Amino acid sequence: MSDPIVDMREGARDGAQALLARAAGADVAAHRALGTAIDDFRMAEDGRLDERTRAALAQLVRALIETVESEIRGHGARLLRTHGEAELADALANGASVAAILHESGLLRDRELMGELIARVRLDLLASGMQVQAQDDPERASLLSRLAQHPDRLLAQNAAAVLVAESRRRGMAETGPLMQTDLPAELHHKLVWRVAAALRAGVAQPTAALDRALADAAQRSLAAHDEGERAEAAAMRLAVALDAQPDELAEVMTEALGDRRVALFAALLAHALRIDFAAARDMTSDVASGRLWIALRALDFDRGAIARLGVALSEADPRRNVEAFAELLDTIMAIDPGEAQAALAGLRLPADYRAAILALEDAR
Repeated sequence: MSDPIVDMREGARDGAQALLARAAGADVAAHRALGTAIDDFRMAEDGRLDERTRAALAQLVRALIETVESEIRGHGARLLRTHGEAELADALANGASVAAILHESGLLRDRELMGELIARVRLDLLASGMQVQAQDDPERASLLSRLAQHPDRLLAQNAAAVLVAESRRRGMAETGPLMQTDLPAELHHKLVWRVAAALRAGVAQPTAALDRALADAAQRSLAAHDEGERAEAAAMRLAVALDAQPDELAEVMTEALGDRRVALFAALLAHALRIDFAAARDMTSDVASGRLWIALRALDFDRGAIARLGVALSEADPRRNVEAFAELLDTIMAIDPGEAQAALAGLRLPADYRAAILALEDAR
């Protein structure tokens, strides 16, 4: 039987060594923390995320990592056990969360991934802040419900797909994995391989068998991902199928916002302007530039339509101000539709081309 005093002393020595190790790295940690604080202080207010967006983004990042990690870790461990690697399977299955490894690896500095997640969070927050507008006819079903029962099968199927996708998105759990990442294919691929590499780094002695299991588990996750099931993709397909004409577009877009279907609003805007969804989504949630008002004038929306949309968005987004929008309305209506279309011409260029132009300007 071991001496409890000796055990206590050994535990104290281990704790002392850990404390010394932390102290040894204190200078480096303090240097990094100071750099972060300085960067944050220097950042202009219009570039800083508000607390609501920051909290929602942190929750989404955590959930996405846990979703992919759970898939790869679970399937990888099963593969290892199948091949007689029980000890390695246990090490993988019971390893610590990889979130810290991914954060340190620069995942949160990936412009494409973080740009997508920030845009997604902003649109979701905008939708959650929307007030459901009462219908003139209280017995009348919502826009998507009516479209889901439309005699045109293409319209009905696409409307039902939007209902399913948005229901899944809005039902995001407070804790634990999601049903799926809902990321574009390229970004899902990037996240999957980063998670697989982080899981490998979390095992004390990686082996060829572990690498094979993680690679196979990652490829299984990639094969199961369907980009077309994303809420954004479903909304875009519905907008194309609906193909709202100029004389009905303002009413349909107003009703989409009234139903809190902000993704559908952005998709209708994208289809009408012949731009990609991401560009329409960005201008929908962009407060500073006023590009949305230019876009609505490019579609020749009248004063009443722009006023209704502007008030709905201003009431849903705490960054906007209803009184400031009301004062701006005369200026918006002074914009000629032809001039507005010319101002948005660059957004009709391919997204990769626009990104390449911006990257080149940043490098100069």
